[in-house]
Amino acid sequence: MAEETEFDTGAPTPPEAQPTTPGAKLRAAREAQGLSIQDVATRTRIAQRQLEAVERDDYAALPGIPYAVGFARAYARAVDLDEVAIAADVRHAVHNSDMGANRYEAFEPLDPARVPPRRLAWVALAIVVLLVAGYLVWRTQILTPPTGEEIAREESAPAPARTVGAPAPVPPAAQPVVFTAVDDVWLRIYDEAGERLKDGLLKKGERFTLPATAKGPMILTGRPQALSVTVGGKAIAPLGPADRTIADVPVNAEALLARGAAPVSAAAPAAATAPKPAAPRPVPAATPAPAAAEPAAPAPQPAGEP
Repeated sequence: MAEETEFDTGAPTPPEAQPTTPGAKLRAAREAQGLSIQDVATRTRIAQRQLEAVERDDYAALPGIPYAVGFARAYARAVDLDEVAIAADVRHAVHNSDMGANRYEAFEPLDPARVPPRRLAWVALAIVVLLVAGYLVWRTQILTPPTGEEIAREESAPAPARTVGAPAPVPPAAQPVVFTAVDDVWLRIYDEAGERLKDGLLKKGERFTLPATAKGPMILTGRPQALSVTVGGKAIAPLGPADRTIADVPVNAEALLARGAAPVSAAAPAAATAPKPAAPRPVPAATPAPAAAEPAAPAPQPAGEP
């Protein structure tokens, strides 16, 4: 049996066809990395149908030239290709097609994910419409003259009685709020916007007056008993228990007046009204008792008497 022998003709193996279009290059790079089109869509945050159009070099299926170039650049970054070269190839392919002849390239986004969505434009349009409608309603109400019934109603309304000589009551919001440190205390006073009106140590005897323009002021401190608070000179009840941290406690004039006045200590009036003890009466010095009378000496008897 004749032995079969294979002969090498030496003919060179034809090289594989290299991709020439931008879409073919991107697809070849994706397949070389073992990625699916959905994997690239997840990386680039671009819709899968748009990536498929880029791979087919079907740029007419995309919104415009800027999107075609931007999508191709993002695709190239995702598969580690030269995005500048891919973008140049896409521009060349687009301008040589009917799409490039009929469309004008106004701008080129760096990243399609940064292009604002359409719903944002609709929201902005709705806001503009609402603002214009509100302005028209306000302008109509301002420019519309009052009717005869409204004028008659205003003229027939009784004028509020005024008390002669009585001062007008001061509204709570106009009364000054003053914080006085009874002892060294750290505190933070801030408004509803988070702006700090006072932040730091308030030494004993120091005072801080709340600005009249503060909106929704609140306090944070760990020693509320070290603060004496007054509204229009009226003492206010303590802001919290001693040595207990308080936070977000309103300190505007209305809220402080609603807490009530500071309780009067019972020991002070008791000490003031208690009768003073009577002074001890002086004890007279003891008078020494008279000494007992000594017996008289016997008279001398004459001589010769027994």
